Amino acid sequence: MARSKQLVDALKIELKRHGMTYKVLAGKLDVSESTVKQMFSSGNFTLKRLDAICELLDSDLTSLLEISESIENKLSKLNLEQERALIQNKKLLVVAYCLVNYWSVEEILERYLIDPLEMITLLAKLDKMKLIELLPSNKVRLLMANNFHWQKNGPIEKYFREQVQTEFFNTDFSDDGALRVVKNGIISKKGQLDLHHRLKMIDNLFDEVSQQERRLPLKDREGVTMILAIRSWQLSIFDDLERD
Repeated sequence: MARSKQLVDALKIELKRHGMTYKVLAGKLDVSESTVKQMFSSGNFTLKRLDAICELLDSDLTSLLEISESIENKLSKLNLEQERALIQNKKLLVVAYCLVNYWSVEEILERYLIDPLEMITLLAKLDKMKLIELLPSNKVRLLMANNFHWQKNGPIEKYFREQVQTEFFNTDFSDDGALRVVKNGIISKKGQLDLHHRLKMIDNLFDEVSQQERRLPLKDREGVTMILAIRSWQLSIFDDLERD
C-alpha cells in the first residue's frame, strides 16, 4: 500500500511540474474530473490508464518509480559515527558522494581509481553503515536522502568550514554558470523570516532539479555546489583519485 501511495505521489509531482490540473487531465483522458480525483484518492489505476497518463506527461513507469523512490522516507541526517567513517576514508566518501548524486557503480569505476574488488568492499561498508542497501549484481538502493543534513558542529560541518568553504569561494565567479549574490540591508525579523522561507524554496528547487536530471548521461552533468552562490566545482580532495 505504501508503495502504491508513493507512485500516486510521484504522479502528482509530475502533474504539478507540467502545470496540469485534474480538470485538464480529465479533459485529455475524456473522463470527468470527479473520476480523476477518485483515481488519485484511491490509487486505483488500470495499466492502460497509467500508460495514458504517462504518455501525456512524457514520462514512463521507470521514471515514476525513480521519483517514488526519491520521496520515500529516507535517512535525513547521519549520526556522528557515520559522518566520522566517511570523513576518515576518502574513497568511501567519494563513492557515497557519487551515489547520492545518482551515479551508477559502473560510472564511479570508470571515473575514479577504484578497482572492482575494492568497490565491493566499499559498498559493503556503506551497506553495514545503513546508508545503502547492496543488492545482487552490485546494484544499490539508497537509504539516505541526497539532501541529508549534517550534524551541527559534526565531522562533516567542521571539514566543510576548515577546507571546503575557503576552496569554494576562492574564485571571482566569472565562469559561465557561476553566480554569487551578496546583499546588505536593514530588515525586520518578519522580513528575515520571509527571506528564509523563500530561500528554502530555492533549496527545494535545487533538489527537484537534481532529481529530474538524474537520468541524463553523466557526461551531460557536472558537480555543482550552491551556497547562495553557485558554480561548477568539485572537491579537490577527489582529484588524486580521478583516472587520467
